[in-house]
Amino acid sequence: MLPKLSVLDLAPVLEGGTPAESFRNSRELIKAVEEYGYHRYWVAEHHNMQGIASSATAVLIGYLAASTQSIRVGSGGIMLPNHSPLAVAEQFGTLESMYPERIDLGLGRAPGSDMLTARALRRDDRGAYEFDRLVEELVGYFEDVERPVIAVPGKGMSIPVWLLGSSLYSAQLAGRLGLPYSFASHFAPDLLDDALATYRRNFRPSKVLDKPYAMVAINAILAETDKEGEFLASTLFQQFLGIIQGKRGKTQAPRQMDDLWTEDQKKVVHQQLKYTFYGASEKVFAQISEFLRHREIDELIINSPIFDITARKKSYELLSKVWKEG
Repeated sequence: MLPKLSVLDLAPVLEGGTPAESFRNSRELIKAVEEYGYHRYWVAEHHNMQGIASSATAVLIGYLAASTQSIRVGSGGIMLPNHSPLAVAEQFGTLESMYPERIDLGLGRAPGSDMLTARALRRDDRGAYEFDRLVEELVGYFEDVERPVIAVPGKGMSIPVWLLGSSLYSAQLAGRLGLPYSFASHFAPDLLDDALATYRRNFRPSKVLDKPYAMVAINAILAETDKEGEFLASTLFQQFLGIIQGKRGKTQAPRQMDDLWTEDQKKVVHQQLKYTFYGASEKVFAQISEFLRHREIDELIINSPIFDITARKKSYELLSKVWKEG
């Protein structure tokens, strides 16, 4: 049985475009993928990045949930050390009150930016080293118990809390707390199998889950032909090449890559984007099927950072069709 399909969206700010246009594109995309049958739609907290507009993640979740009827909407994720657990509980309690049984709260430990920006956000670096305590405090605010400080709204609400990670730390914690877990193999592929094994090995049944539930993020870019899919994928390649070169800007239009990178840079980018699948539907489906072989994955969350919103919607549509046929 194939895993469920979901969507990861970073609200990319396009070269020549504005964050306002990015939000309209995200609204257009979530409406489309809801029709295609995707299970959930997550946006991720990033800061100080010209090419990503999802910094006020809870606000964006509310905007997107208001545009849809049934698809789950959530954070992939909220970088918890940047925030007060009480404030996050109140924000997501508010969202759950507005859109019942449709809100997810995915939590990450990284700053979602560089360390200078992290200090501007956190004012106190201790949160990064107290992630376990912050998670348990946040989860506690959703419990239906009396305490000196309560989250209103939030108290007594069944909001799914996920732990996200690109290393083994969150995998171990998610298992110990009995929470669902999502691994970011779309940009950090090397520890995927170790993280999944760590999560399952450390899993303890909880009020939330009686058995492990693992979701994995990958990049998938589908088009009518393999050649077109490879061309569209160059937007993602340029983004990671920019990271290597220390050049971070807006999301770039697709172009031929040969004159942009050296062979060494190309190897580094392709290694970091190891789990990136692009081309026509049949090719991508075969690649993802091979990726899933011998791995216990309950859900795939798909990042498709395609420059043109029409082509981006088409990619998700093609994947949903071949998934249903598969």
